[in-house]
Amino acid sequence: MSGPMALEPGGTGGDTLSLRLAARTPARSAPGPGAERDAVDRLAAELADGIGPAVHPYEVAALLESEGLTAEVIQERYGHPNLFSLASALYERVPRTFPEPPRPADPWRPDHVRCVLRGALFALPGLAYLLTAPLWHAGRDLRVLVVAGLVSWAWGQALGHRAYVRMATGRREAGRTLLAGAPLGALAATVAGALTGVLTGGSGTAVEVAAAQSVYLAAAGVLLVLGGERLLLAALTPLIAGAAALPWWDPGPVPRVALALLSVLGSAAGAGWALRAAFAASPTAGAARPSLLRSLPYGVFGLSAGVLVLLEGRQDPYAVVVLTVSMGPAEWLLYRYRGMSVSVLRATATPAAFLVRSTGVLGLCLLLYVLPLLPAALLTGAEPAPLLLLAATLWTALLLQAFGAAWQPAVVCLAAACGAASAAVLRSLPGTDVLTLSCGAACLCLAACAVRLLGRPAPHA
Repeated sequence: MSGPMALEPGGTGGDTLSLRLAARTPARSAPGPGAERDAVDRLAAELADGIGPAVHPYEVAALLESEGLTAEVIQERYGHPNLFSLASALYERVPRTFPEPPRPADPWRPDHVRCVLRGALFALPGLAYLLTAPLWHAGRDLRVLVVAGLVSWAWGQALGHRAYVRMATGRREAGRTLLAGAPLGALAATVAGALTGVLTGGSGTAVEVAAAQSVYLAAAGVLLVLGGERLLLAALTPLIAGAAALPWWDPGPVPRVALALLSVLGSAAGAGWALRAAFAASPTAGAARPSLLRSLPYGVFGLSAGVLVLLEGRQDPYAVVVLTVSMGPAEWLLYRYRGMSVSVLRATATPAAFLVRSTGVLGLCLLLYVLPLLPAALLTGAEPAPLLLLAATLWTALLLQAFGAAWQPAVVCLAAACGAASAAVLRSLPGTDVLTLSCGAACLCLAACAVRLLGRPAPHA
């Protein structure tokens, strides 16, 4: 309560409202009805902040008791027989005021710097191919790198999911999963690349480059899961410096290999450092290991997405660069979608209203992700249609995965990848048309799945 009737800080229990009223007003044995009404009006004005939010006169009575009003003061000064009569009169005089509750913090507020950094880290390793391109054959050797990269991509997606699931029980458990899975993934990708080299006549240099690529992708996956983006950026510094100097200086074969290997070794060392820090965390007792089958659809999606991106790269290599850089904004928009959906959930009262508004949020996020890619595609000379549809497909699939719906995007993307690859091999349609049709159909299916699943309040609660 504010005003002259408020209790002073540090006041004693005897410093009550009744004593201060007696000190301000000369005592009268029998005030008139008009004076009593005026006294009640003044009391209502001075206690309005406390009376307004009350939902029952009993709350006003409790307020008056806390202010120290006695039965004698209520009868003599306000002309009411008891406390509850005065409380009812005050409750009727003061309009109801219900202050808005404090706005809760957004639980899905993204880390802007981290999302930008991750987008750059997804694209920067491509400089290694620019730096080492003169050392291997661009035809047969490229198949070795592609096969090894696809295996690494599929394995990394499955391992990343399993590590994030284990992260819920502690960083130590996630570190154990990564320590066991990352070397196996690098070995599997290297073996796949070597077998491809044997079958297609690839050079030994290509197999060595594929091995280095596999080690880097495994180490980068560990660092990205454990939040070591800055360590990964530091490891890529030699590669960035060497690629930046190429327009003015040809370092020769040995420095080219040395700079690329420095970045690979730096990323492996950074992954070891991050794992060491994860193992320093306290172990969690009784942490159950999730089934390996839970991560299978994420691996299928990783393989399918890799094939779709590869097919896009065959038509427009620069489109892959644009798509890779956009993964940072894509991750940021995933967080924003979840935050906006929670706000819509708080602002709507019926499931139908939530369905309409959440569908609008989904469409808005898709547009915010896809539209900036249009000028990028035009600047790089890429065909806009397949690039935009592929980007929309991947973002919607990642959104569904973020809500635990793994098999739908895996199956849809696998079907799109198989259809586009088959048509491209058979040359039944131009490559651009094949990818456009496949990604368009996949995007429609995934959007329908997203509206059906995420248009309900339950997944956002």
